[in-house]
Amino acid sequence: MEDLLRPLYQERTSQQNTLGVLAIQKNEQNRAFTENFDSILLIIVKEAEEAVFIKHYVDWNEETASMYIVTEAQLKEWLLLGTNRKVIEWLYHGRILFDRNEYVQELKTEMRDFPFYGRKIKMTIEFAKLIKRYTDGKAFFNDAHFLDAYNHVMHSLHHLARLSVIENGFYPELTVWNQVRHIEPGIYKLYEELLTSDENLQKRLELLFLASEFLIHSRTERGADHLLTLMKEKEWWSISELLKHEEVMHYAVDIVTLMEYLIDRQLVHVVSVQTKGQGIFHRHYQVKKD
Repeated sequence: MEDLLRPLYQERTSQQNTLGVLAIQKNEQNRAFTENFDSILLIIVKEAEEAVFIKHYVDWNEETASMYIVTEAQLKEWLLLGTNRKVIEWLYHGRILFDRNEYVQELKTEMRDFPFYGRKIKMTIEFAKLIKRYTDGKAFFNDAHFLDAYNHVMHSLHHLARLSVIENGFYPELTVWNQVRHIEPGIYKLYEELLTSDENLQKRLELLFLASEFLIHSRTERGADHLLTLMKEKEWWSISELLKHEEVMHYAVDIVTLMEYLIDRQLVHVVSVQTKGQGIFHRHYQVKKD
């Protein structure tokens, strides 16, 4: 692997723009981990014209490599939002070939220790996705669209699993169910029963909605803490003000459903503000006072 990779990254290590270089070798048990390439070369740079640049290589021995050049800003966005878990796994498990001022080592330490702020915002991102999927799944179930309900429930369980992992201070890996199996067997059991139960689909979904209700409700305040804490900065918020907030933007796509759920749980109150029109009010939102 070294003979193939060294010429690809060596020149870049002398450039101040290069922050770090990692190598990831194929896993015979799971070749998809490296996208079926023999090796992956992950190069982190301060700035670039493209946030992500990819090149593929093959040598005379038919060894293949995929080179990813990723900007620092893009990598940090993926780390925060969890939207490219494969690259995050490469960063976590990759072997450091070059590290300017221990930049990569510090990133790895941060992932392992998982700072509290990172947990808070990631938990609300996952919780918002969980509530959206769960709510939509229940609506499909009530309309007897059981296959659509099943699809949404599967996604909601996955977000619940990731939320549980984050809550326990770990970074969610690609094999999140293997993590959950040890961290919170109850959630793993729900997932297993949804997949393998002998009950018909309608009954399986019915039982799962009943069983998962408590698991979701018991996590509401922790799961929504990032949003609830932020909302205490003002007396009340309009939905447009929340959507424009630079941190809320990370889960803005799911915030309307999340807000309705928090109102239902009486953690957020609706405040009616008079408009110029007679009998018409703006609907603003306020966190319940302690």
